Amino acid sequence: MSTLNIAFFGECMVELSGKPLNKTFGGDTLNTALYLARLLSHHPINIHYATGLGEEALSDDLLTAWHSEGIHTDLVSRVPNKNPGLYLVETDEHGERSFHYWRTDSAATHYFDAISPLEHAIENQDIDALYLSGISLAILSDEAKARLLLCVKRLKIQNKTVFFDNNFRPQLWSATRARQWYRDILRHTDVALITEDDDMLVWGDTKIVERCKSFGCEQLVIKRGSEPCVVISDLQTDAKHVEVSATHVTNVVDTCAAGDSFAAGFLAGYLTQQSPTECAELGHALAGVVIQFPGAIVPIAHTEPFHLTGA
Repeated sequence: MSTLNIAFFGECMVELSGKPLNKTFGGDTLNTALYLARLLSHHPINIHYATGLGEEALSDDLLTAWHSEGIHTDLVSRVPNKNPGLYLVETDEHGERSFHYWRTDSAATHYFDAISPLEHAIENQDIDALYLSGISLAILSDEAKARLLLCVKRLKIQNKTVFFDNNFRPQLWSATRARQWYRDILRHTDVALITEDDDMLVWGDTKIVERCKSFGCEQLVIKRGSEPCVVISDLQTDAKHVEVSATHVTNVVDTCAAGDSFAAGFLAGYLTQQSPTECAELGHALAGVVIQFPGAIVPIAHTEPFHLTGA
């Protein structure tokens, strides 16, 4: 069996959360990559993370942590005189979180200043799939966004798979700017993972299915928090439409990475050819565990029940 190589592009930052403050790390695409690496550790699937890091000790620590989780870091660029971004997470009594960012001019924003390892890998056809998000786009300059879009287009020419999560942070850019770039990315997306609330903020309506279908997406997953998600696995014919209920959780501590871990569970099922319902059930189950702990990354012991055995 040949090995599948899936790349994730985005930004991982130093995370400060809890009282007293605890220093860890997180970022939407990194969270998904990490949980996916855990779930598929016994499968011939390599998880690569593409981002920019500095050359200082903190960046070294991040690389060491990712290696320990089974994430390949050959697509990481070390950017001189730059540092990782940082964010502070505050949660209310219901586990809902608010973020405070210090990420301007971080190393990740300079990933495309030179020809990146991701571009080299795609040119050499070493990448079978790419996962990116709205935040992946938002942190970049317009020139860098265009370079990332070109990566997506090249992958489609190679008949590779593109996953896009619409994660939208109004602190990073306006809905008007997001719409412009989401259109371009969605036209080359195979599987769209759309958070319903974020989609409303960006587009101002609830026409998720019609929109993604018009852009040519093949599959659609609508994430709806604690409500049942919607999976349409043949979007162009509107066939194979299922709703899957979320896992009921009474002890919600921190909803940080809920959507990211759901995406990891869904992708784990998708990449191992499980049914749409099974994919969504795995996503919900994993997210249901993650939200019971503070921070984006929970101890590996709590995700071990979801690790998929190899064929």
